[in-house]
Amino acid sequence: MYGYGKGWELPRGEVARMAIRPKMDAQPLLAEWAKWGEVGLRGVDRDPEGAISSVRGWIDASDRVVVLTGAGISTDSGIPDFRGPGGVWTRNPEAEKLSTYDHYVGDPEVRKRAWQSRLELANRLGEPNAGHRAVVELERRGKLLLLITQNIDGLHLDAGSTPERTVEIHGTFREVTCLACGERGPMPDVLDRIRAGEADPACRSCGGILKAATISFGQGLVVADLERSEVAARQCDLMLAVGTKLAVFPIANVVPLAKTAGARVVILNEQPTEMDALADAVIRGSISEILPRLVEPLN
Repeated sequence: MYGYGKGWELPRGEVARMAIRPKMDAQPLLAEWAKWGEVGLRGVDRDPEGAISSVRGWIDASDRVVVLTGAGISTDSGIPDFRGPGGVWTRNPEAEKLSTYDHYVGDPEVRKRAWQSRLELANRLGEPNAGHRAVVELERRGKLLLLITQNIDGLHLDAGSTPERTVEIHGTFREVTCLACGERGPMPDVLDRIRAGEADPACRSCGGILKAATISFGQGLVVADLERSEVAARQCDLMLAVGTKLAVFPIANVVPLAKTAGARVVILNEQPTEMDALADAVIRGSISEILPRLVEPLN
């Protein structure tokens, strides 16, 4: 069972699988978060400009910032999020099956729909926006300890974030992998096969099922990536969560891990998140407009 902070560690030897909102009694923890976040949230609600100024000061004083990004940072690049008002799964709850491992492996019809969805995503992929470039600026200033992105679109790397300081915790859409033999290859090559009429292309080496090199719900994360993310969360002095509702686990755990280790937590998102009460500052609004302001030095 995946949880939050101290006392809710992943049991040794257990595989970390991607899931939404682990089943647990969170009320005691929520009460504790509310205590942590009460003052900061009141200040943010009444004075958002003051909150932006405060966060800029915190970033100036930090030298070990961890940034966790979700789908919301890419919406201004033309890629819809999942759970927002106009999100992919909000509009069509059945679409979530395409991102569930057991459904994908067990149902050829789900795979066929998933490949059509990938084709549509490839046609929608835009350019990095000001939010992605703001994370690059944070790295350029020497402030970034690690960028953890839940996104599979590769736009952080396109913007200039270095692979050495980037963890694509849920994998990448840019490649495909065979679930049988493990062979990997470029996504465009397989999408060309879809355009040529193959509905559910198989691995050309072994005939196994092909899948985007992403982590689906119920699928195990790359252990080294998760461990690296958790270590960075414990070491950081500021955790900046951007464009994520903090509802997908186990990676959302890095936020309470950072908090319990003594770091400030800042949440920037268009909508409320699962962990707003934990944050030292919560800022609502356009990520591509606000994040560049946050990473600007005060002086």
